[in-house]
Amino acid sequence: MIHYKFAVIGLGRFGSRIARTLSRRGAEVMAIDNSDAHVDNLRDDVASPVVMDSTDIRALKSQRLETMDAVVVAIGENFEALLLTVTQLMEIKVKRIIARASSDHQRKILERIGVEEILSPEDEVGALVAERLLHPSIRTFLQLPDEYEISEITPPRQVANMSVSEISFQENYNLNLISLKRDFEMEKEGRKIIEKHLLGIPRHNTIIYDTDTIIIMGKSEDIERFIEVNR
Repeated sequence: MIHYKFAVIGLGRFGSRIARTLSRRGAEVMAIDNSDAHVDNLRDDVASPVVMDSTDIRALKSQRLETMDAVVVAIGENFEALLLTVTQLMEIKVKRIIARASSDHQRKILERIGVEEILSPEDEVGALVAERLLHPSIRTFLQLPDEYEISEITPPRQVANMSVSEISFQENYNLNLISLKRDFEMEKEGRKIIEKHLLGIPRHNTIIYDTDTIIIMGKSEDIERFIEVNR
């Protein structure tokens, strides 16, 4: 796996779960909170536990967060602090910011200030958030027993516009292709919109386009390898 560096700000139950999961998956994690107790709970689980006020831009700059692959802002109870933290991260040019919104109102505010990746309450599964961070092409996944999973992923660059037989999921990657989701133009209420629909079981000559979503099943390590060797 590529060596990733992440920061998680806000170490309640949700943020702690993300930090621990990322660390277990081999990422270098900085865990930040203004509570000594919250940071102490993760001291043995992450590379860099930091007690800090994330609304203080000088403190943020001191941690060189702009060098991180992504920063997750998981502050749950104080939206004002979350909002100020996000704007400070934008100012110091953090390349990827993922923020938590506890309501539609909060989501709209975050969208208006330019946050592109927003976690909703229904997304709050630490393993799923960690998987998206480690592999941005994974849109969602279902963890199964014995290290297997079903994942929906964006086609890696090198397999886009290839046929199913050319990719040879089973032979080359030990994966099973379940189905594809494809964009279709639909008309609703007098206007044309794009919706994704399942294609059913793909045939050997089905072409996988870069706008499709691939639904595959296999071991987590095999899915990771498929993504990384074809990125």
